Amino acid sequence: MMMHCFSGCVSKESRFHKRSLRKTFQEFKKRNKRQTSFASLSTRSDRSKIRYISNEIEKLGKGNVIAQVFTYKEICAVTKNFNHSNLIGEGGFGRVYKGYLESKHMEVAVKQLDRNGFQGNKEFLIEVLVLSHLHHPNLVNLIGYCAEGDHRVLVYQYMPYGSLEDHLLCPSPGKKPLDWNTRMKIAQGAARGLEYLHEQADPPVIYRDFKASNILLDTSFNPRLSDFGLAKLGPLGDKNHVTTRVMGTYGYCAPEYAQTGRLTTKSDVYSFGVVFLELITGRRVIDFARPPNEQNLLAWAEPLFKDKKKFHLMADPLLQGNYPEKGLFQALAVAAMCLSEEASIRPIMSDVINGLEYLCAHKIQEEDRTHDHDDDDYSNDEDDEDDEEGVDHEE
Repeated sequence: MMMHCFSGCVSKESRFHKRSLRKTFQEFKKRNKRQTSFASLSTRSDRSKIRYISNEIEKLGKGNVIAQVFTYKEICAVTKNFNHSNLIGEGGFGRVYKGYLESKHMEVAVKQLDRNGFQGNKEFLIEVLVLSHLHHPNLVNLIGYCAEGDHRVLVYQYMPYGSLEDHLLCPSPGKKPLDWNTRMKIAQGAARGLEYLHEQADPPVIYRDFKASNILLDTSFNPRLSDFGLAKLGPLGDKNHVTTRVMGTYGYCAPEYAQTGRLTTKSDVYSFGVVFLELITGRRVIDFARPPNEQNLLAWAEPLFKDKKKFHLMADPLLQGNYPEKGLFQALAVAAMCLSEEASIRPIMSDVINGLEYLCAHKIQEEDRTHDHDDDDYSNDEDDEDDEEGVDHEE
């Protein structure tokens, strides 16, 4: 595979960052085992807290954390005192505001962590460390952070088109739906981000929270993965998994991880398969607004995967038939492989990218638009005669 040959072309600087990341997280694990983590923060004074957090990041980062340290006063200036008109997102972690950083003449996204939310001090540190060491066109850029007093704030580059969820699953009225080519472009870019984490970062990083709301888009619909608070180091040495508390979003977690807590990079591959199926169908993985037999996307899709003549029923109706028919079949095959119940059968992300490159290279043209499927004669399709029974999907 071409991607497996890429490691020979990695620069010395990149190899340095990989070694640095490995040492950083090894030290991070040691510190946690020595009970020097974050439980004692509640008993510290405000000045002591910010000193402690900053010292931890400095020690663990070994001087390689290039993110800027902001005071809370500076953060308030950037967001105009967290003006509600600048609010662009909200979730279990807290709120996200749009702001303007005068010193860099750039728009930024400011994530203010909820003190009682899901993302605590440990997750805050992990996100700072991961995004300070890993850099890729499909990962969001961390500009800086604030750990003053009880405040935990992260400052990112601003992604003007919001999240994939905004465009795919809850578009504004009158907004044009994503076309087929754009959907494949987003899938390919997001896959490249995962591939970088799994196959180029050393040690590998398991993202653990791959979902549509965490895929951010620029004005050209180039995607970047965001929210790394749940990221976990992949298995090292002869280990094939890490065991951890089950975290993430219901519907996106791989079955073996949800059942046993055993986490591998293949867990992310499963989550990618879920999001890719959402891209194809335009449906949420869990949607209680739909009829009972359609509320779970994977359960709804399972019988359709088995009958090639019904594949077109899985295409988002908002596409209005504007997709290449063979491209749809190829996309569903990729999704089905990623969603294999057995983790060992799932492909690695570089293999997924190879399949997506084919889809992106064969963009839909006017003559590729599908026609009335009731009149399709699949028996005459010589290229696909061996696949008449559909995709073997284990879910």
